[in-house]
Amino acid sequence: MQQETSLTRDVDAIQIPSGDPITLPIGTVVYITQRLGGSYTVATHSGLARISSADADALGIDTKAQEEKSAEIERLKDAPLEEQVWAQLKGVYDPEIPVDIVNLGLVYDCALEKQDDRIVVLVKMTLTAPGCGMGPVIAADAQARIMTIPEVSEAKVELVWDPAWNQDMISEEGRMILGMV
Repeated sequence: MQQETSLTRDVDAIQIPSGDPITLPIGTVVYITQRLGGSYTVATHSGLARISSADADALGIDTKAQEEKSAEIERLKDAPLEEQVWAQLKGVYDPEIPVDIVNLGLVYDCALEKQDDRIVVLVKMTLTAPGCGMGPVIAADAQARIMTIPEVSEAKVELVWDPAWNQDMISEEGRMILGMV
């Protein structure tokens, strides 16, 4: 279900699917089509755009739900480091698909390496379509989320294209969300 609202201030956004930065002016009527992973996908008269959670106030959204999600991640702080990394990756979404990148089958590999006294996380992931301009944005989201884990010194997220992604890679949970089961 889409929610209509008008922006209460100018907002920096990312055009979907090109990945180009844009500014949506105050008063722009938008329809919120997706609220996942701390960002908002909105439909405007000129197409889809992605708005950061930092600009939720411009959409008239109370950030209390986001704080509750942060508390959920905080509860994982005593979990094994690899579990914490996967939990962060499950908070990253393609702005056009309501399933996280893990359950979409986009994450091909996630490794933790100890380099001297540092922990480096190496992620290999793909996209549903090679030409998607949102790839660098999604990869940056994954990297930023991983870097919120205090023990992680560095996170590297590499976009790969082999093997090519296909719908068979979607998890059972993802299939259920998409109504494929």
